[in-house]
Amino acid sequence: MFPHHWSVDKIPSMQGQVVIVTGGNSGLGLEAVRVYATKGATVILACRSLDKGYEAAHHILAMFPQANIDVMKLDLASLQSVHTFCEQFKMKYNKLDILMNNAGVMTTPYGKTEDGFEQQLGINHLGHFALTSLLFDHLKKGDHARIVNISSNAHKQGDLDFDNLMYEGGKGYSPMKAYSRSKLANLLFTFELQRRIEQAGLDIKVLAAHPGGANTNLARHIENKFLFKMLRGVLERITQSAYDGALPGIRAATDRDAKGGQYYGPSGKWEMKGDPVLVEPKTRALDVNDADLLWKESERLTGVPFTV
Repeated sequence: MFPHHWSVDKIPSMQGQVVIVTGGNSGLGLEAVRVYATKGATVILACRSLDKGYEAAHHILAMFPQANIDVMKLDLASLQSVHTFCEQFKMKYNKLDILMNNAGVMTTPYGKTEDGFEQQLGINHLGHFALTSLLFDHLKKGDHARIVNISSNAHKQGDLDFDNLMYEGGKGYSPMKAYSRSKLANLLFTFELQRRIEQAGLDIKVLAAHPGGANTNLARHIENKFLFKMLRGVLERITQSAYDGALPGIRAATDRDAKGGQYYGPSGKWEMKGDPVLVEPKTRALDVNDADLLWKESERLTGVPFTV
């Protein structure tokens, strides 16, 4: 019987483990960094702004002076930054035990990354795809290594149009459609990578999680919209804190009973809040053909081959 109730108290010592959390300076990422650091892991807090990263690390160190946090610059909107981060990481560390692909943007106006990608797919999926590939040899050296991709309930509304994956020129673009597409891509990538790892017989698990409705700054692009303001009171009652929202991802990364290819989210109604438990993705997230096409397109777009 898979345990329903779970808390960070169940996490064993993480002494000796090396963990990367992207977007670790705020929201879900900051909560994850704090938990891993207090369990004894060496945590690389990877974020776009070093100033914000140091501020976040200082906040944790003020409460837990023994925490081992290394702030490193990573801008997922820039493939050059992804390559530089990976080179610098490999110079410092000889293995990687947990890669938490957490950073993301949500419902932004149409825009492009430095490399010409629609920014939500570019940051939420393609940047993490390249990062994971470039760090994969170090994950092979990890101790029962895990990769955790943070998705969203919004993946259920997502679809992939390979003829217009990037909403080129803004064609057909809406902030929520693009966000949902990027979160669907996170899951397709998760399950395809797990399939390839199993075929290769490697000791690495790939899992996914979503926070439900978590109170973070991710919604900053819609919080001033009229409808959002009208529903704020309702949303506050059905959402949870950033800490609680981080727990599904933290459980996926640390629960000894977790298996590759599993997906975690809150236990409550509509998976908006509650204990972190196993949940079911939308069927389209399990589409093997879409996953294979997305993999090949991701390799082509990023110029980063990903051989497992």
